[in-house]
Amino acid sequence: MLAAAAVGCWFLIRRAWVNGFDSEAFLATLRHADWRWLVAAWVLAIASYYGRVLRWMVMLRPIAPAARVADIFAATAIGFSAVVLLGRPGEFVRPYLIARAAQVPVASQLAAWLLERIYDTLIVLAIFGYALAAVVQSGQKVGPTLHWVLQTGGWFTGITCTLCMAVLIGLQRYSDRLEDRLRGALTILKEHHQERLLPVLAAAMDGLRSTRSAKSMALLYGYSALEWFIIYLCYHALFLAFPATTQLGVTSTLVYIGFVAFGGFVQIPGIGGGFQIVAVLVLTEFFHIGMEQATGIALVTWAITLIGIMPLGVILAFREGLSWGKLREVEREASI
Repeated sequence: MLAAAAVGCWFLIRRAWVNGFDSEAFLATLRHADWRWLVAAWVLAIASYYGRVLRWMVMLRPIAPAARVADIFAATAIGFSAVVLLGRPGEFVRPYLIARAAQVPVASQLAAWLLERIYDTLIVLAIFGYALAAVVQSGQKVGPTLHWVLQTGGWFTGITCTLCMAVLIGLQRYSDRLEDRLRGALTILKEHHQERLLPVLAAAMDGLRSTRSAKSMALLYGYSALEWFIIYLCYHALFLAFPATTQLGVTSTLVYIGFVAFGGFVQIPGIGGGFQIVAVLVLTEFFHIGMEQATGIALVTWAITLIGIMPLGVILAFREGLSWGKLREVEREASI
């Protein structure tokens, strides 16, 4: 992720060099930020991870009733810090550490990670769909890059939501049949390979089946909504911290969140993906904020919402006896 951030910064610098960039205005944006709102935004960003933990506990409780929220929160904070340090391969650190903390098979928590991704995707696409409707209704003129997003976003949202719902329904209703099919497929392997893989399959299916009840589904949707409401409050606090965005309301905040999240999902022609890049594009083309101010706001947003967990994660990692080298070992072991 740090490498992606470097690429994003390079793009912003290149674009600024072409268009002209006032470094004094950029620094003034940072100096004039209200640090009280920035601290509030950071606290809310940390709180959103706690909401994520509560959702994960719904999937974990059926197979690990004795699991403690504090342990899972520590594993979550360390896991997201690993993503910052190691990039996407660090995604495997979190389910591995949660499995170790709860003393359950890693495969069960990889299945829980898949379910978490599906629920987050549905929420993000709902926000992005609202953002699309708001922008189209406003009739704003945008550049070619965001024009492509407006053209493609509806199809992307509809297809992806359909696929996510199909997977959720399939896992809820047909998980037993799926397990039988997979067990049958494993019979083509030699016996010692079957003996190694069958427990992994059983653990993964236990993880997927942990949310089959109506109560579990309701809790998962409820905690997902809570998590993203806290994320909304975090972004709103960030907007209140800067004079250029303090007047932006609920709809503008949701538009910002929706498009930035969409930029993390797909590669946008001409710029690729990247949190900071899409954030600057939205601030300049939708809200008509100057490049220097938009760059400062985007970088601070990135630092608080994505990097803000690192201080806590590093402290908890040291408390657990995990060094940088051990995190790399955990990442390699979890990804096997």
